[in-house]
Amino acid sequence: MTAANPDTGSPKASERPSPRGSARLAAVQALYQIGLAAEPTETVLREFVEHRFRGGDDDAAYSKPDVDLFCDIVRGVPVRRVELESLVGNALVKGWRLERLDRVMQALLLSGAYELVARPDVPTAVIINEYVDLAHAFFDDEQKGFAHAVLDRIARETRPDPTRQDASSD
Repeated sequence: MTAANPDTGSPKASERPSPRGSARLAAVQALYQIGLAAEPTETVLREFVEHRFRGGDDDAAYSKPDVDLFCDIVRGVPVRRVELESLVGNALVKGWRLERLDRVMQALLLSGAYELVARPDVPTAVIINEYVDLAHAFFDDEQKGFAHAVLDRIARETRPDPTRQDASSD
């Protein structure tokens, strides 16, 4: 993943993420949209798949996303929201609550937590690195480190060995 275009919040077209990286970026944006506008999940999914993913100049970052991964994350986070919010909340510094975080950061952490608990086919390091890169695309280095620390704590709690490298690739 790369730095975001300041006008669109999406990576520059010349530095497109992988199909799975593009799916994660879109999932964070879709979950943000769902949370902010209280739009139904299926409506937002349809908007992304039918319009944004088809690619116009403004949506060049979505040229070839992994639609299955995107849909899994966007549908999975709301279904497991209570569990995921608990995991993220427990990983935050004492006294901090998920609601205090920026909404984009909330969407990013919930997406990462979802993959850590629901996608054992994806190596822990890949999930953490992808979401840390996304944090860097939206936030400064301090927030990138924050996202890394929270996701690492969640991985240690939810995966037996967070440093293991699975044979599958992302």
